[in-house]
Amino acid sequence: MEKPILVFQTDFTYKEGAVSAMYGVVKTVDRSLEIFTGSHEIPHFDAWSASYRLWQTVRFWPKGTIFVSVVDPGVGTDRRAAAVKTKDGYVIITPDNGSLTHIVKFHGVEEVRMIDYANRRPTSEGSAVFDGRDLFGYNAARLAAGQISFEEPGNPAGYSGYGAGGRDPQHPKRHDGYRVYHR
Repeated sequence: MEKPILVFQTDFTYKEGAVSAMYGVVKTVDRSLEIFTGSHEIPHFDAWSASYRLWQTVRFWPKGTIFVSVVDPGVGTDRRAAAVKTKDGYVIITPDNGSLTHIVKFHGVEEVRMIDYANRRPTSEGSAVFDGRDLFGYNAARLAAGQISFEEPGNPAGYSGYGAGGRDPQHPKRHDGYRVYHR
């Protein structure tokens, strides 16, 4: 069976080593995994743009592709990490911060899991500032490599739908998009 492709998009740019570090973690999990870049030039902390870029590209990739979207105005906070299975056969791993807005509307969601922070990359405990590498990228790689199932990184969200998150007071010009509603 073919392993899923991994597609990454972030707001990191290429000026630092963050993108390379994420890709290195993927290759440490399984050297045979294919990694592609969606974009690393999304406007800084702009979850709406991340949502739009996902919508713009997801449908052109083979079913089963795993997307990692790390545009995270809540980095270092207690915001949740989501793994989403779409109704049309894709997986998206991203902060639960509005970056799923277009996916919810145009692709539909079959299942949502909230990734447990206990499933971070080993030896990364105590570092909340690089969840792209230690939580999102690491769990996406493990899923693509067949080391874990979709259900393993976290509990079902128990969602009853999605709702508009409203405006982020830290970034009042940006709409926060859709977030998971819990029962």
